[in-house]
Amino acid sequence: MAGTVLLSSGCAVAGSAAGDAGRADGRTLRVVLTQEPPTLEPCEASLTGTGVVVRSNITEPLVERDPDSGELHPLLATGWKQTGERTWTFDTRTGVTFHNGAPFTARDAAFSIDRAVNSDLACNVEGYVFGDDDLEVKAVSDTRLTVTTEQPDPILPLRLSFVEIVPRTTDPDAKVRIPVGTGPYAVGSWQPGAAISLHRHDDYWGEAPDFPRARYVWRSDASVRAAMIDKGEAEIAVALDPVEAEKDTTASYPNNETTALRLDGREAPLDDIRVRRAVDLAVDREGIIDALLGGLAEPAGQLVPPGVVGHNDGIEPVRQDVARARALVEEAKADGVPVGRQITLVARNGMFAGVSETAEALQYQMQRIGLNVKVRMADTATQLQYQLRPLPKGVGPIALLIMHGNQAGDAAFTTSQYLLSDGPQSAFGTEELDRRIAGAGALSGAERQKAFAELLADQNETVVQYTHLAHMSGLLGLSRSIRYEPNSATGDEMRLAEVSPAKAKH
Repeated sequence: MAGTVLLSSGCAVAGSAAGDAGRADGRTLRVVLTQEPPTLEPCEASLTGTGVVVRSNITEPLVERDPDSGELHPLLATGWKQTGERTWTFDTRTGVTFHNGAPFTARDAAFSIDRAVNSDLACNVEGYVFGDDDLEVKAVSDTRLTVTTEQPDPILPLRLSFVEIVPRTTDPDAKVRIPVGTGPYAVGSWQPGAAISLHRHDDYWGEAPDFPRARYVWRSDASVRAAMIDKGEAEIAVALDPVEAEKDTTASYPNNETTALRLDGREAPLDDIRVRRAVDLAVDREGIIDALLGGLAEPAGQLVPPGVVGHNDGIEPVRQDVARARALVEEAKADGVPVGRQITLVARNGMFAGVSETAEALQYQMQRIGLNVKVRMADTATQLQYQLRPLPKGVGPIALLIMHGNQAGDAAFTTSQYLLSDGPQSAFGTEELDRRIAGAGALSGAERQKAFAELLADQNETVVQYTHLAHMSGLLGLSRSIRYEPNSATGDEMRLAEVSPAKAKH
């Protein structure tokens, strides 16, 4: 998935556009985001801008994944087991109520899965998590449901951790604006362009969060977000610039995002593997990280970071070798490859702090080895046209700067999107790699880890669709008045119940 999108523009530090957003009362947790959420529809919660507000705050799934250990834990489900080659059975929690007072049952869970995966709503979770496969879902009682897949799926419980549960009275044919869930907070109001307010769900089945209210505002300027922490106008500010890293009011954390250049191998000169390999060798990863990313990243040699099932510990990031890269370009040129044809390097404004400077550095490093590169900084809508199929035609060779976050912790979600020949975010591939991806997806345990690790290494040798740059880190602004430990899921799922006043003892 793409990283947080910057849409709103903001300049005033004070919360003038959002009522009491600028006043501290000790009972309202104030969070400043980079953008107004595009929607609060729960079936879109795998979108970063939606999930950071909705997931585990307003709505909850049957199963949750521990972002540190990767283990799955019961949430609205109390347990699950595989009861057939393609069927899993889930037992659901009793004594849970939705924000509207209705009791939660397995029938609501079955409805929510069917609505998110099998309907015509075109939910993001359907494409990102389940692809084109439908599920057969049946509530066999108020406390038990079965889910049957088209093919055996050893990670179905992990996939279902992305399906947020809503009441079965929710509109099945249209996306909702104000969701109803079982989470510790309910939506109080959404003032377009200003703020979203939440209030504590007093009948919450779990432990009550410390803050009775929460309020989200958004400012596109990172320096404004940082200043709101300094001035006591917010308790949490996301996506700060690395220049803020030395403050005692910031915390850095690996955010599961990986940046890379996706090289379109359908177009000359990028259709020549020697040229793609030359680009890989041209890049100074350490220099970009140190000079442009404030040192808050690690050089990458693959799309999935450590901690994700399938991460290959044996893959080392490619070290810059300009002489070898030039030799490969010259060799391709001697064979008639049009290495002088202009390559457009497309990057999205606001993708991360220092993105335009990073694009310029990549342009310089690619030109240095004899390639002709032009940078195009694009808005979100334009960048997505290049990133998602159907890819634009007649635009020449494209090197697309992407930022991929594997929220689920399993390489299947990355490979199906970015490495399959016809993957939604892949420009090309090979039949052999497609076969290996399908085979790895049917495995479990150590065999699954080994198969995905090996095919990631194979991609680097035989396809080279990606020049991997860095495993990124996030930088969070935190008021001294609170305690919160960010983790790898924080950028996509910030659990407000994990925030406590500084004076509280836990």
